[in-house]
Amino acid sequence: MGEILVLVDHVDGAVRKPTLELLTLARRIGEPSAVFLGKGADAATETLGRFGAQKVYVVDAAEVDDYLVVPKAEALAQIAQSSGAAAILVPSSNDGREIGARVAVRLESGIITDAVDVTAGENGPETEQSVFAATYQVRAHVTKGTPIITVKPNAATPEEAPATPTVESVSVTFSAAATGTKIVSRAPREKSDRPELTEADIVVSGGRGVNGAENFVVIERVADALGAAVGASRAAVDAGWYPHSHQVGQTGTQVSPQLYIAVGISGAIQHRAGMQTSKTIVAINKDEDAPIFDLVDYGVVGDLFKVMPQLEEEINKRK
Repeated sequence: MGEILVLVDHVDGAVRKPTLELLTLARRIGEPSAVFLGKGADAATETLGRFGAQKVYVVDAAEVDDYLVVPKAEALAQIAQSSGAAAILVPSSNDGREIGARVAVRLESGIITDAVDVTAGENGPETEQSVFAATYQVRAHVTKGTPIITVKPNAATPEEAPATPTVESVSVTFSAAATGTKIVSRAPREKSDRPELTEADIVVSGGRGVNGAENFVVIERVADALGAAVGASRAAVDAGWYPHSHQVGQTGTQVSPQLYIAVGISGAIQHRAGMQTSKTIVAINKDEDAPIFDLVDYGVVGDLFKVMPQLEEEINKRK
C-alpha cells in the first residue's frame, strides 16, 4: 500500500470534521499521511494520529497564512513529489477544489472532484460521484499521474484508528506567483450555536415559499429542534431573506448531510446540484408538481406554515 496524502482542513490548529473523514477513507486505499499547512500543528497532531495518520508533514511558512491558495498548492505539490505519494485526498470546499486543480496542473495528473466515496480498485483509488441532479452514479479512476481526489463532506463516518505519527517539518520553495495576491485583512465570522453548513448531519433549507425574511423563523425553529444547520435557496438569498453564506446550490455551498429538509423549495436544477448527494431528502411544498418531489425520499404536500409548527412540536415531544 502506498502513502496517501490528506490535506488538513483546520482553523488555527483545530482540525475540522472533513479531514477526519478523509483520513478514514485514506486507510481504505493506503497509508494515511496528513499535510498540515500553517500554524497550530502541535495542537492538531494528537487528533490526526487518533484518526490514523502515520505521518504529519508540517509547512509553517508565512506565505501559507499571508497569501491565497497558490502557496498551499505549491506546498502540497512539492510534498507529493518528494514523498512519491500514491494519491492525494483534499476536502471538496471552494479552496480545496482550487488547490486540487492547481496541484493537478503542477503534477500533470488527473483529478476527480466532489467524490462521495473512495475505495481501492485494480487501477488505484476508485471514486463514486453523483451527477446530473442525482440521475446517475458514476464510478471513475484517474488514468494519469498521481490521483488527486476532492471529497465532499459527510462522505464517510470518521473512525478512530490510533497511531503515533512522526512529524516532519518541510521547507518549501515558493515561486513568485505564490505571492501575487496578499490577504490584507481578516474579520472573524459571526459565531453561531448551529453547526457549520458543510459539516452538519442535518440541514433544513428554506426557499421562495417561505415568502419573506421574517418567516425564516419557522425554518430556524425546526433546525434548532433537530440540532441542524440552516440553508437557503438562491431565490431566498437573492431576495435578501437570508445571508448568501447559507445558500445551498451550484453557485452556493454544496452539502451532503444525512438528512436534508427542503421547505418551500421548488427544486431548480441549480439547487439540486448542491444537495443531491444527501443521504435522505425530505421536501415540504404545497405544489404537488414541484420538481423537488422527483428527487426526495419523503415528500409532504402541504402549507409549510402549518406543517413546520407541527413538525417542531413532534420533534420536541420525542426529545
